[in-house]
Amino acid sequence: MENIALIESFSEFKDDKLIDRVTLMAILEDVFRSALKKKYGDDDNFDIIVNPDKGDLEIWRNRVVVADGEVEDPNQEISLTEARKIEPDFEVGEDVSEEVKLVDLGRRAILALRQNLISKIHEHDNTIIYKQFKDLVGDIYTAEVHHIRHRAVILLDDEGNEIVLPKDRQIPSDFFRKGDNVRGVIDSVELKGNKPTIIMSRTSPIFLEKLFEQEIPEVFDGLITIKNVVRIPGEKAKVAVDSYDDRIDPVGACVGMKGSRIHGIVRELGNENIDVINYTNNLQLFITRALSPARVTSIKIDEEAKRAEVILKPEEVSKAIGRGGHNIRLAGQLTGYEIDVFREGAEEDVELTEFSDEIEGWIIDELSKVGLDTAKSVLELDVTDLVKRTDLEEETINDVIRILREEFEE
Repeated sequence: MENIALIESFSEFKDDKLIDRVTLMAILEDVFRSALKKKYGDDDNFDIIVNPDKGDLEIWRNRVVVADGEVEDPNQEISLTEARKIEPDFEVGEDVSEEVKLVDLGRRAILALRQNLISKIHEHDNTIIYKQFKDLVGDIYTAEVHHIRHRAVILLDDEGNEIVLPKDRQIPSDFFRKGDNVRGVIDSVELKGNKPTIIMSRTSPIFLEKLFEQEIPEVFDGLITIKNVVRIPGEKAKVAVDSYDDRIDPVGACVGMKGSRIHGIVRELGNENIDVINYTNNLQLFITRALSPARVTSIKIDEEAKRAEVILKPEEVSKAIGRGGHNIRLAGQLTGYEIDVFREGAEEDVELTEFSDEIEGWIIDELSKVGLDTAKSVLELDVTDLVKRTDLEEETINDVIRILREEFEE
């Protein structure tokens, strides 16, 4: 096979892989140099001439003419007799350029050339894809479900790029079928064995932030700024918004008339409950807003320890804590403060840790996770409510209530 024929046979890669001619030729030269180095031990004395316009390639080997019997390096030197077979007027000391045909490399080398070329082109394509998606990290992307695995959903975009949506980056209520279009943010891109692994996320706070940008024109235009986003995916989210324009109500603009603007976002996130909050530099007011819908009586802030003690009326405590402790947890993440809830008149209350001799530590920890860290806070709720809020069994809760009533109320 002639050089040009080999190159033309590779032109399919240019169309299939969307690789430009010049890049293809550069890869070709690199592949040929590797083959020459393998056969001759060195490629420094070879000239590879690539013409991207014509799509041809020539290989020339340059050697110095030496007297017969004095050739020490056959790759760098040629005897006078052999040189005169090429041109009869060559003399010792002159340079000889001789074209190398592919057949000189051998059939096995040609097959290896093709395999190496395929590998290099794939590597080039993977590098392009890696760079493309690296620039898209944090942006919303849409792809179609190709197949579903136990631990991930495999998606394909319009260019056939594979995108992985792992189970732990799916919203708990997500359910996909083959052919469904899925939206999420590009979470990360890694090169594993020269192949890019593209990870999508639907649980990232950035996804919610980008949905606000897409759905709410004032956010997209920069009139409203998103200061912070925190989420418990599929359950609840809090978004702090602000505007430099006093004429704009950032919360009203994000929610819309009767929730019209935010409804599409809520639906995309599996009916995630989204609280939109007015951001303020007044920390006391910001914490108060973050705990909505609960109405706060007073707040004591320790800026050094990043803690806030919040006093509420007894009927407001459950609102501040929220189902499963979601509201108080998100309020803490949004404001950056550890929030401790206290009831008005709680001076007579007793910490649950005081009962550690009678109540096992893991039970106290489970109750504390949802803000129930005093005897009164537990006794104010009925058994059914406590079962809903915690992972504790009804029998365990009844035992706790019995101990607290015996020790505390008496």
